[in-house]
Amino acid sequence: MKLLDGNKIANQLLDNVKLSITEYKTKFNSSPKLSTILVGNNPASEVYINNKIEACKKVGILSHNIRLSNKISQQELIEIILNLNQDPTITGILIQLPLPKHIPNHKILEQIDPLKDVDGLSPLSMGKLCYKISALNVCTPLGIIRLLKYYNLENLAGKNVTIVGSSIIVGKPLAIMLMDLQATVTICNIFTKDLKNKIKDADILISAIGKRNIIDSSWLKPNVVAIDVGINRDEIGKIHGDLDFDTAKNIASFITPVPGGIGPMTIAILMENTLTAAKLQR
Repeated sequence: MKLLDGNKIANQLLDNVKLSITEYKTKFNSSPKLSTILVGNNPASEVYINNKIEACKKVGILSHNIRLSNKISQQELIEIILNLNQDPTITGILIQLPLPKHIPNHKILEQIDPLKDVDGLSPLSMGKLCYKISALNVCTPLGIIRLLKYYNLENLAGKNVTIVGSSIIVGKPLAIMLMDLQATVTICNIFTKDLKNKIKDADILISAIGKRNIIDSSWLKPNVVAIDVGINRDEIGKIHGDLDFDTAKNIASFITPVPGGIGPMTIAILMENTLTAAKLQR
């Protein structure tokens, strides 16, 4: 078993972004600026936002953070985004999901200026991803692809890849990226029948459910590449993934830890996207 060390690779990416931002400041006498919007007081979302703010500090990106009540109306939130679109000092806009149930995600995401859509989640950005013309791709899926490439696992032609989870944040865009690499992709959801055999067939398994140890290690194919995107905190605050790492590591050829696998990669790609967005706007 070999560990897919997301922390190691993410730190290298962040060092590169920091160097590029120093050059950007010298050239333009300004810094990229990321605006994050958090609606409500979801504890997990608070952690994610704070991690992104810390990453901005590390690489030299300015932060602009907006906290809003979960009672805010859809139109009020749209007005805030439209104002950010018009603000030339804001080079990236990120809406922390999920939003309150009374506000449809796509109605908000489609308001973001495509050149400032650093999360790559707007309908236009997703459409561009399908045509391989997007400069700002969804952070977690791209982080997974970068992780595979770093460990020379990106030769996916003829490989069976099973994704457990079909969200717009991970499953759907990741499937498109993997298909572009000539993988044979199976996406599973809560209605999937015979999940065990779908997983057993996988040369590469990517699980993004967020339920502790939901994937039984006995389902894993010997020497599978196991990528665990799931995040779940137990009653004492310890973080777990979708797989039981201690048993899965004895079966997999490569495996991501939780934490320290995909999470750091997601944030590093966000920093890259924020810099890219600033350059696009120039």
